[in-house]
Amino acid sequence: MTMPALPESLLLFGAAAFATALNAVAGGGTFFAFPVLLFTGVPSIAANATCTIAVWPGSLASFFAYRKELQEHRQNLPWMLAFALVGGWFGAQQLLHTPEETFEYLIPWLLLVATLLFARGKSLAVRIGQLAERHGQRWRWGVSIAILSLISLYGGYFGAGIGILTLAMLQVLGMHDMHRMNALKTALTGAMNASAVLAFLLSGVVYWPAATVMLAGGILGGYGGARLALRVPQVYLRHFVIGTGSLMTAAFFVRYYL
Repeated sequence: MTMPALPESLLLFGAAAFATALNAVAGGGTFFAFPVLLFTGVPSIAANATCTIAVWPGSLASFFAYRKELQEHRQNLPWMLAFALVGGWFGAQQLLHTPEETFEYLIPWLLLVATLLFARGKSLAVRIGQLAERHGQRWRWGVSIAILSLISLYGGYFGAGIGILTLAMLQVLGMHDMHRMNALKTALTGAMNASAVLAFLLSGVVYWPAATVMLAGGILGGYGGARLALRVPQVYLRHFVIGTGSLMTAAFFVRYYL
């Protein structure tokens, strides 16, 4: 494996920085980092694993930036992290056992699902939250655990959209403060990715020439994005992510199906 040329290295660095910053603010960073890896010639499963490796340190940087907000979640954080870690591990194992050709044909559909989740995630969360209010607190917690488990499996397998899904799950639990929810979302998605990172490292599937460049950009973007998340209105970024996700979905349907 040789290091990417300078133009590709700059592209990978910038994509990782932007992806982790966006993950800290609104989610959706995979829409940028993953296609760039494919564009530079990295095979699809290796690109997915490399993307996860690249953005995960950014999650750690975001976690550090949110450390004060996380103090208020000390009671629920341990069990949530446990579900996120286990689900992320099993999701990554499923990816590693998926044939390359099969995963390539799944990419457009995964991007489509992730885009729809971004577009409709909040309304879905409101509906589930309304059901939770009618059925009581025990039902609310049961549904939240089930949703977190599914999100974690999906997060280990692909990951695009897990931020908005996690925020939806937190709304089901009755949380409303966006800054505190963002802090908990960052911790949980970081745990999902941590398990996936371990699985990918053990498998040897990571494309390290690209990952090395993206790691630096991911750390920079993760910390800076968490700081900006406390100041930037998220509605504009969400529209931007949905638009980008739609374009990427269309492009990959053309690439693999036409």
